[in-house]
Amino acid sequence: MVVLGVLLVLAAAGTIAFVAVNSSSMSEVSYSAFGYSVSANHLEMFVAGAVVAAVLLLGIAMINSGWKRASVRRRRLREVRHEADDRVARLEEEKRDLQRKLEEEHTSRPDVQPVQPAADHAATDRLVHRDTTRA
Repeated sequence: MVVLGVLLVLAAAGTIAFVAVNSSSMSEVSYSAFGYSVSANHLEMFVAGAVVAAVLLLGIAMINSGWKRASVRRRRLREVRHEADDRVARLEEEKRDLQRKLEEEHTSRPDVQPVQPAADHAATDRLVHRDTTRA
């Protein structure tokens, strides 16, 4: 949507620039571009100007709409990521609480040996671990 809006704005700006460079004060004006020749009087030039202004405003509106939609999408994505991070943090806290309760239970019963965590898991205390080595 933004790209189409930019194209419309550029087309309108190009048309305005072309008419401004090639204008004269005669009552009948003739413009030639891309092998085509157009003659227009003042009323026809006014209508053509109104059409170009409408295209320009439509392009600006499309750019604005696209930016708003993209910002809403980014905001939602940010909220979802924060919610996922909060969920992971709650699960990790719950895991630590359960480990603490398990250790307390094992210390209250001396006949049961406490379970030792593996050495490779001791470095990271994350319940969910993302593999950052893959692209």
